[in-house]
Amino acid sequence: MTAPTSIPALACPALACIVLAAGKGTRMKSDLPKVLHPIANEPMVAHVLRAASALNPDRVIVVVGPGQEGVAKAVAPHATVLQPQQLGTADAVKAARTALGEFDGDVLVLFGDTPLVRPETLSLLVQARRGAGNPAVAVLGMRPADPAAYGRLVQDEAGGLTKIVEYLDATPAERAIGLCNAGLMAFDGRRLWAILDAIGSANAKGEFYLTDAVAVARAQGHACAVAEGDPADVEGVNSRVELAKLEKLMQARLRRQAMLNGATLADPDTVWFSADTVLGRDVTVGQNVVFGPGVVVEDGVTIRPFCHLEGVVVRREAIIGPYSRLRPGSDIGAGAHVGNFVEVKASTLGNGAKANHLAYVGDADIGEGTNIGAGAITCNYDGTFKYRTQVGRNVFVGTNATLVAPVQVGDGAFIAGGSTITEAVPADALAIGRGRQVVKEGWAAAFAAMQKARKAALKKG
Repeated sequence: MTAPTSIPALACPALACIVLAAGKGTRMKSDLPKVLHPIANEPMVAHVLRAASALNPDRVIVVVGPGQEGVAKAVAPHATVLQPQQLGTADAVKAARTALGEFDGDVLVLFGDTPLVRPETLSLLVQARRGAGNPAVAVLGMRPADPAAYGRLVQDEAGGLTKIVEYLDATPAERAIGLCNAGLMAFDGRRLWAILDAIGSANAKGEFYLTDAVAVARAQGHACAVAEGDPADVEGVNSRVELAKLEKLMQARLRRQAMLNGATLADPDTVWFSADTVLGRDVTVGQNVVFGPGVVVEDGVTIRPFCHLEGVVVRREAIIGPYSRLRPGSDIGAGAHVGNFVEVKASTLGNGAKANHLAYVGDADIGEGTNIGAGAITCNYDGTFKYRTQVGRNVFVGTNATLVAPVQVGDGAFIAGGSTITEAVPADALAIGRGRQVVKEGWAAAFAAMQKARKAALKKG
């Protein structure tokens, strides 16, 4: 769904990205590492890596903490390095020294808990590092509506960055500055380690802060620069409350992009996307629709209200819902209909096939033009193993039919309503698998009279 982003060409192709992801996230109150908490059904760090990858860096290195094997697995195939102790952001960057080796290009430092960061913003930061005066460091700035306790970026008359001053240390004049520190930085790789090695830990926490890089670089005679970005791009997550806030912001972005790309959302605020959702042109999405991971919807599809889709491809002009559930591994053919209270799992529906209501189609291949009647189900699981059902083209499967897998139904066959099918049905055959109806005239009246007599006897006795 996300349109290709136009990124300004970078003057020099040599770029490395270091993503800091070693934080414990104690305020999340979770056994899951903070950067693995999902936004739009993807780990936060995955969003950061996608933004970084859009700049085509030569390498990406993710800094993790002890016991964070899950983070390393999630960011593969990108390289990971260990920060043994939490000694500050500058220390975290230094953990990547061996992995970077003799790299002398630009080094972009990102944070794994800022999932809204965009490639455009990162590109601006790198361009600032490569700008006039050959600055050793470029810092991303922002102008939030409420500067609050953010550090301020102090510039000289030419716009160069002279220092980052923390709010508590700032003078009244510095606190009046609207340009705040957003945290992201770009370094000249040839000067990076000399700057980081000179950063000290003479502070309340005894940690090595990356923000001190500006003061160190200036002391070493180097220029520093600023690039301005959208405050929303660098909002971080430290609690479940902030996680929910960023989820809402991400969904707003995804909804807007879907509509810009040609989809109609009947009530955008009630449609929930995954980061990888792909919608074609002229797709119509009703209210209260949820797209889980791995959904591709082709042009002209209609998705009616209250549907849930995950891991499915929906082909052109199909109609889904209302109240349909499409589960992973499914492929819905062009012009097919999946209606209310129908669940489809790991199945293919051929072009023009219909399952309009109250059916379960699991582990099945349904041919084009076939009709699945109300209440029909495929019995795909015996408690241990899953089996497939294969139904040919232009088959009529009657109401409340039960197809016990593994079973095959040939093209053009007719399955009588209420039948349980356990054996193969040849093409163009009628299959009936139900008990024969028996009618006993007068039985109901006699039974009612007998029950009435029993009630009377019980009342007397």
